[in-house]
Amino acid sequence: MSKNVLVLADIRDGELRNVALECLAAASRVADGGVVTATVFGSKRKETVEQLSHHGADQVVTVSDTRLDSYTTDAYFQAFKQVIEKVNPDVILTGHTAVGRDVSPRIAARLELGLISDCTEVEVVDGKMVFTRPIYAGKAFVKKSVREGTVFATLRPNNIPVLEADTSRSAVVEELEVTFAEDAIRTLVKEVVRKTTDGVDLSEARVVVSGGRGVKSEDGFKPLQELADVLGGAVGASRGACDAGYCDYALQIGQTGKVVTPDLYIACGISGAIQHLAGMSNSKVIVAINKDPEASIFSVADYGIVGDLFEVVPMLTEEFKKVLVEQ
Repeated sequence: MSKNVLVLADIRDGELRNVALECLAAASRVADGGVVTATVFGSKRKETVEQLSHHGADQVVTVSDTRLDSYTTDAYFQAFKQVIEKVNPDVILTGHTAVGRDVSPRIAARLELGLISDCTEVEVVDGKMVFTRPIYAGKAFVKKSVREGTVFATLRPNNIPVLEADTSRSAVVEELEVTFAEDAIRTLVKEVVRKTTDGVDLSEARVVVSGGRGVKSEDGFKPLQELADVLGGAVGASRGACDAGYCDYALQIGQTGKVVTPDLYIACGISGAIQHLAGMSNSKVIVAINKDPEASIFSVADYGIVGDLFEVVPMLTEEFKKVLVEQ
């Protein structure tokens, strides 16, 4: 049975986040001939419409109010709710990002919908949508489906393959004028101060080079950054490294930090506490570098290197440079 699917396209600094395209791929998979609608907020939304249509959107609903340029819970909640009421979808998908994690439960509660969060796989089995999500800090997986009513789910980045761009596609674009209740927007973003360096978004990076207490200092992250730059990846950290003041908490990966699912995760000087494993154990390939051969991180690693990270990481950097130059 065909289903009409609505995707909230997450944007940052006017650019479409990759997880929005992953949501469109999942939407195309479950629509089964139904209409796939993407909605994008903010005054810079025009730059993203073509990209959305090329990656599976049949229709794009834009809301250009400048109050949506920066995310605030109240503004996005009201705008998203009105889009849902207009589109009346059978399925609603958002990325499991800071935006999706915040606004989705509020919308689901207000509309009395169930919510399946942090999904890593979406499939159709015997005509029913089945969502897979990790539980118990990634030690097990559960499959869930909705028996009746609207399906609402958030998708973890880097798990659903993006559809190949089809430049011949052209979506129907509609501008929606939303109304905000008086005094309903209780917060105003006056300035955004970024503590992380420019580059690849950690939550969507295909390669993550992460450091723990073994880096010993703030300067200890420099060789990790060099390796990440060579591989086109991002730098992450364990909570231990953040607590020690070696880096900002914006880089923290783990149960109380970011959850990442890169193609390659390189753990440098990380012991492998269960709280950290909860944030990275679903990575496609895990490489661990640690002086302690008994470190817990080796139990989840696909490849392990017992050695001093300050010797191993620069060697890896030089070898990767040679390989990339040859290619």
